[in-house]
Amino acid sequence: MNGRTVSELLALPVRIHGIQLGRPVDALLDPSLDRVVGFEIACGDGARRFLPYAVCRIGTEEIAAASALSLVDERQLAYYRENSRRLSELALADPWVDEAGIVHEARSAA
Repeated sequence: MNGRTVSELLALPVRIHGIQLGRPVDALLDPSLDRVVGFEIACGDGARRFLPYAVCRIGTEEIAAASALSLVDERQLAYYRENSRRLSELALADPWVDEAGIVHEARSAA
């Protein structure tokens, strides 16, 4: 099964039609499953936004969104922060994400 390490995903720029909007700073997971629901994005205008995993395309050079309307604004990002788990806060050793958004090799770093 194909996948990318989380560190690789977080290093990719987020673009729409080749125009860079920002960079992911964290992956947000379903509260009960090890599945990515989306990315918290630090945008070029200084705002933080949420990009749902289901509406983005992970490429070799970018995370592509079809439209700026795919990005949820900062006010609504709070909902996703409160109702998900931040991947960065979990003690995982070198996790990777498959094409379906499932986190693998989620071993404790302890």
